[in-house]
Amino acid sequence: MSGLIGKKIGMTSLFDENGKNIPCTVIQAGPCVVTQVRTEEVDGYNALQLGFDDKKDKRSSMAAKGHFKKAGTVAKQKVVEFQNFEEEFKLGDEVTIDVFEVGEFVDVSGISKGKGFQGVVKRYGFRGSTRTHGQQSVLRAGGSIGAASSPGRVFKDMKMPGRTGGKKVKVLNLEVLKLDKEKNLIIVKGCVPGHKNAYVTIEN
Repeated sequence: MSGLIGKKIGMTSLFDENGKNIPCTVIQAGPCVVTQVRTEEVDGYNALQLGFDDKKDKRSSMAAKGHFKKAGTVAKQKVVEFQNFEEEFKLGDEVTIDVFEVGEFVDVSGISKGKGFQGVVKRYGFRGSTRTHGQQSVLRAGGSIGAASSPGRVFKDMKMPGRTGGKKVKVLNLEVLKLDKEKNLIIVKGCVPGHKNAYVTIEN
């Protein structure tokens, strides 16, 4: 397995050889710096810790500064650990989009867009009540949620209004359509979670 940390640039579209318009997402993937190497002998498992995007403010703990100083780099905004990395890298090495190839399929993880507190129509796609005379502001209401005296309670995980979005989402098997090694851009088929400039992790 290989992976990278990236930043979602936005969406665009490409045409294939048959003239079909394919929606795709542009991701600035890396370059990432190896900030820690975990081994079976010391940590009990093999993994690489990668750092991406220099931290904008200078506020970092002494422990964090020392951690990044060992790798010979400045403090990073985003740090992610990738287990069972296929290629061997040393502390301080730079990982680029060379770990990916055009035509392969990758998994992209990110935090979905937060939509705040929403009702059941927007949150779950409820159709709402019938629109007839006499309705009193219940067109988008969820309806009854409870049973009779037995069981006499509301079951857990009932579909009700609440906070929507802002959760970690992983999209599987997105095809890599194009790689721009000069600008560190990877273009994948379909959409990925998150807003523009949101951090994502890419794994194959």
